[in-house]
Amino acid sequence: MRNIGIWIDKEKTFILLIEDGKEAFSTILSEVENYRPVGGSRSKTKWGPQEVVKGSSFLEREKHQLKNYFKKIAKKIADADAIAIFGPADTNFKFNKELTENYKLLAAKVKTVEKVDSMTNNQVKALIRDFFNK
Repeated sequence: MRNIGIWIDKEKTFILLIEDGKEAFSTILSEVENYRPVGGSRSKTKWGPQEVVKGSSFLEREKHQLKNYFKKIAKKIADADAIAIFGPADTNFKFNKELTENYKLLAAKVKTVEKVDSMTNNQVKALIRDFFNK
């Protein structure tokens, strides 16, 4: 049985594959930009035009980058029998939603989606081992 545990955030994903007592640990780095737009600037002339920050274009670009990131992860875990997803923010829930909408066979194998704090590699391994040993 191929059990796969995932710890995911916007920067990276840790994947632990457990099969027949053997473990394989890998990391996938995302290409999601960590850019936060700052407010627009004023014109030097009094009552002049103001530059507007287009927040929607940044959000749209981030959405496409996340979709590509999730596609890479889905390819890596395609042969799983059971999947557990963990993460510190809401990226784990977004990934589960992506699986539900576009990767229905993988979504059926998801056993849990839980929010956990940031962890070291060894803590991630221990968390996933404990989950599948229950």
